[in-house]
Amino acid sequence: MSFESNPILDKLPTHLKQYIKPQDYEDYSAIDQAVWRYVMRKNVDYLSTVAHKSYVDGLHKTGISVDHIPNMYGMNRILKEIGWAAVAVDGFIPPAAFMEFQAYNVLVIASDIRQLEHIEYTPAPDIIHEGAGHAPIIANPEYAEYLRRFGEIGSKAISSAKDYELYEAVRYLSIIKEAAGTPLVDIQKAEKHIEELQQNMGEPSEMALIRNLHWWTVEYGLIGTVEEPKIYGAGLLSSIGESAWCMTEKVKKIPYSIEAAHTSFDITQPQPQLFVTPDFAYLSQVLEEFANSMSLRKGGLSGVTKLINAKELGTVELSTGIQISGIFSMVISNDDKPVYLQTHGETALSYREKELVGHSRLDHPKGFGSPVGKLKGINLAIEDMSPRDLKAYKIYEGETISLEFEGDIKVDGEIITGKRNLMGKIILITFRNCTVTHGKEVLFKSESGLYHMAVGEHIVSAFNGPADLSSFDLVTHEISSETIKPIKSGARKKLEQYYKQIRDYREGSNTTISRNKVFKEICEKYPNDWLLSIELYELAKNNNDLGFAQQIHSHLETVKLNNPKVGHLIDDGLSLVDGQLVN
Repeated sequence: MSFESNPILDKLPTHLKQYIKPQDYEDYSAIDQAVWRYVMRKNVDYLSTVAHKSYVDGLHKTGISVDHIPNMYGMNRILKEIGWAAVAVDGFIPPAAFMEFQAYNVLVIASDIRQLEHIEYTPAPDIIHEGAGHAPIIANPEYAEYLRRFGEIGSKAISSAKDYELYEAVRYLSIIKEAAGTPLVDIQKAEKHIEELQQNMGEPSEMALIRNLHWWTVEYGLIGTVEEPKIYGAGLLSSIGESAWCMTEKVKKIPYSIEAAHTSFDITQPQPQLFVTPDFAYLSQVLEEFANSMSLRKGGLSGVTKLINAKELGTVELSTGIQISGIFSMVISNDDKPVYLQTHGETALSYREKELVGHSRLDHPKGFGSPVGKLKGINLAIEDMSPRDLKAYKIYEGETISLEFEGDIKVDGEIITGKRNLMGKIILITFRNCTVTHGKEVLFKSESGLYHMAVGEHIVSAFNGPADLSSFDLVTHEISSETIKPIKSGARKKLEQYYKQIRDYREGSNTTISRNKVFKEICEKYPNDWLLSIELYELAKNNNDLGFAQQIHSHLETVKLNNPKVGHLIDDGLSLVDGQLVN
């Protein structure tokens, strides 16, 4: 096991554990720690006035320190007090898996941290975004329940075949954008590929629509009034650039509604508009409104059709409660109603998310087909027939019968037995010497094997994934691209040593370090580095060494002239130190 478990993580199904990786805390360099500290100090200073009040409270409740990158297993000891846990993963994981983690009250945290060069924003998920953005807000009980419920519903959303291709493309772009030294032409090529995919997605899938809701709430949500909103979305909470940008009049504020599901986003650009929810409870209200539009609750012909188009493992539930899990390949309809459905490959049958004995994927290795609906000319559905009715219609053990369904589906064979659900309704009928036809087309024929016919007047639900998670081997995910670890030069390693020396000095573990000597080395060998000089400036001001502080200040002014892009970062760092001392 690559992670330290706890009672919450113990409940995770095996297929989710395949995404978890060790955090490898020792891999964080002193520069990484300085990046975390700068962003967090800047964020807490600014967000304490513009973020929802749950944010600052949540930092304390979830054990997130401003000075140190969080150790996830230390976080877990605190998170379990509010019923949550956290695990480390490698960058983006498939949306359905991400949401399923949430359904189990588990935060997925990309354990890598952005480079100093991308300190304001990175398209790649990182520990600043996840740990400092997502974790604090879950200390609010209403929001935490929204997040859990979102995961529960979102993981059942049906994808299209193109969704996964887009996910892979976005994951790849986020990796190469964050990697040092990636040629601009490679980034532009990856961005163009995403743009082409987005323009040719066709009708948006349920997963695409619910991802929009996730983006405009969990990632980029505002709360309160349009005139005076507060921040709660993790993407805003973790971006020192966008958290300020979003509060300007340049960003349009829109009252949150179901329309957010139909509003697309560009992960590579600052958002031109944001949605404002009046409170966290309203988020759940809109989520339920969206869920009512999903095949999870509507079923029907459209639900099966979505599963066929997805070409992924999914489940159809009939009105008796029997659930058919597999990859759906065909549906026959009549009057816009499904009258026969078919899977190909391994299929399992379940009832109330528990696999039926004798109906595992090993029992149905080549697919499963069954009629759906009423018998022709008989007003009473099979599932509503009493034992006396069944006998009267010769749906009875030992009878050789021809069942003709609406839509020209016919089942001929000898009835062997049947299964009932807890309410007494027949859910499965088993035949011998059976032939199933649609008009003149033979759908199934067997003289030696058995035919199992699912019973149900209509399809009440269709959703992503299997009914019983243990029915299939779901540990099959293969990562197409891994995050790129930078190859550190000798100069970079030496710079990290200087950062560590100053960090050790500040924390009192080594006070013999000559800060003046380190500063001199930085000026001579690393003239463009600015963050360590900010930390040296802070120490000089705290020690009332005003002459040294002025030296550093002058050096930083030179860095700003040579590299104007970091000018505002330097100014913010200096203001943070000076403001802190004034306060």
